[in-house]
Amino acid sequence: MTLTDRVRDLLTDALRAAQADGRLPDVPVDEVTVERPQNPEHGDFATSTPMKLARVMRRNPFDIAEAVASSTETGGIIASAEAVRPGFVNLRLNPEWLAEQVDAIRQAGDSFGSVDDGQGTRVQVEFVSVNPTGPIHVGHGRGAVFGSSLASVLEAAGYDVQREYYINDAGNQMDKFNQSVYARYVQASGGEAEVPEDGYSGDYLVDLAADLREEFGDKYIGMDEYDAVPEIGEIGMNRMIDAIREDMERLEVRYDEWFSEQSLYDSDQFGTAMAMLNEKDLTVWRDGAVWFATTKLGDEKDKVLIRGTGAPTYFASDVAYHYNKFLVRGFDRVINIWGADHQGQVPFMQQLADVLGVSRESLVLLIYQLVTLKSGGEAVRFSKRAGQIVTLRELVEEVGADACRFFFLQRAPDSQMEFDIELAKEQSDKNPVYYIQYAHARIASILRLADERGIDFSDGDVSLLTHEAELSLVRTMLRLPELISMMARNLEPHHLTYYSMDLATEFHNFYQQCRVVSSDPDDAEITKARLKLADATKGVLARCLSLMGMTTPEAM
Repeated sequence: MTLTDRVRDLLTDALRAAQADGRLPDVPVDEVTVERPQNPEHGDFATSTPMKLARVMRRNPFDIAEAVASSTETGGIIASAEAVRPGFVNLRLNPEWLAEQVDAIRQAGDSFGSVDDGQGTRVQVEFVSVNPTGPIHVGHGRGAVFGSSLASVLEAAGYDVQREYYINDAGNQMDKFNQSVYARYVQASGGEAEVPEDGYSGDYLVDLAADLREEFGDKYIGMDEYDAVPEIGEIGMNRMIDAIREDMERLEVRYDEWFSEQSLYDSDQFGTAMAMLNEKDLTVWRDGAVWFATTKLGDEKDKVLIRGTGAPTYFASDVAYHYNKFLVRGFDRVINIWGADHQGQVPFMQQLADVLGVSRESLVLLIYQLVTLKSGGEAVRFSKRAGQIVTLRELVEEVGADACRFFFLQRAPDSQMEFDIELAKEQSDKNPVYYIQYAHARIASILRLADERGIDFSDGDVSLLTHEAELSLVRTMLRLPELISMMARNLEPHHLTYYSMDLATEFHNFYQQCRVVSSDPDDAEITKARLKLADATKGVLARCLSLMGMTTPEAM
């Protein structure tokens, strides 16, 4: 239960108590609303519920607020409850209770901030899933960071999460890739061959073909082209998948499952999914192709499922893949994180949920927008087909995985972003990555100093923490559980970046105003209390950095 939930329960109890003793009419009341005032002078929490109850209770909202305020239990969490015109109740947290939370935060350790909103609900987060036809570029990096961070937040909120990469190793695009690899291989062997007009012409295939030529010699030159193309193409595809795995590892992204599209055909789950559409009378044979009759579901046009050549379209693959997700593997919720070019598929995915017999809320499609990479003041465009690629690997090597993750996560995915390489590399407070990690490293340095001086602060008395900078730091730490709850509910992990900045700022402010380790014997007890506070802050900063997939440096 978050602090906001506990305050809401106290206000609810106060409202019921005022009704029970006749000071307020006994009418049904919806959930009491609780907010954090933007102005700290208005307290730590506030409710506007009295104004919402004025009509149904036929009372002045200020009178309702006074009744609730006077009935609110104080002395524990709450220090005071004050009725404010026209009908608010402002609440201030008890400083003694705040100080006690330092021990509670330290005791929670790595689990501090976790909530049980999900109650074990099985959620799959599928992200990146780029065709294994070339290197991962910086745009895909944004989806990788968003997906992996969201998965971590959902786990912290009590969900059972599986991270998945969908390998598009079947279909028309792979045929083009195979032909492109073969053409480059023939060229590397001194022969003449043309990359297909709609194939892949990036320089990375030249390098790949050179490696294949060195490893296999002329093996595939002497083979019939019909057999050689898919065989050498599969080898090339596996090399691309290995490179994608390496790129994800460099970015500190891990997956629980690498799911092969081809497995849907090998297991005949594709056929089972198509049979399901037939049974629901949602397939039509027309113009030499099999169509998904989505017009029966309210769509403007039907979708081709199987071309006249017998090749399935990506619509057909999506049907089979999500049949597998929901009806075979049994996920309660599926979250797909796709690039901006998939925006038009949102209505189709909603219809697909209906067809599969799951709620539309169970199948979520999150779209992330493009990334502009700022290099020398110019935006760099990239195209996998044309070979003009700014790879994710290059960016990670240039600025580091931590900077990549923070900057990619800093903006909500539905907004376009500009990645400033110069700022990401800067070693100063201007760089938020440096600023946050330096706070963690500074605390580590303080704790090392305490250890060198032989200070055991395990018995520190946190009730000595009464300075406003100390209590403000505790207040900020206590926001993490409700932040995790909100991020999981709204699928918005980007708030972690701003919270981490706030927490680092509060610590730096505390450090400036309160000497932590004092050599004065008279300050021995406050030193131990402040060391506990610093240690608690280090743990919360580490939790945030971990949720963002970043490292926790002990020195900088």
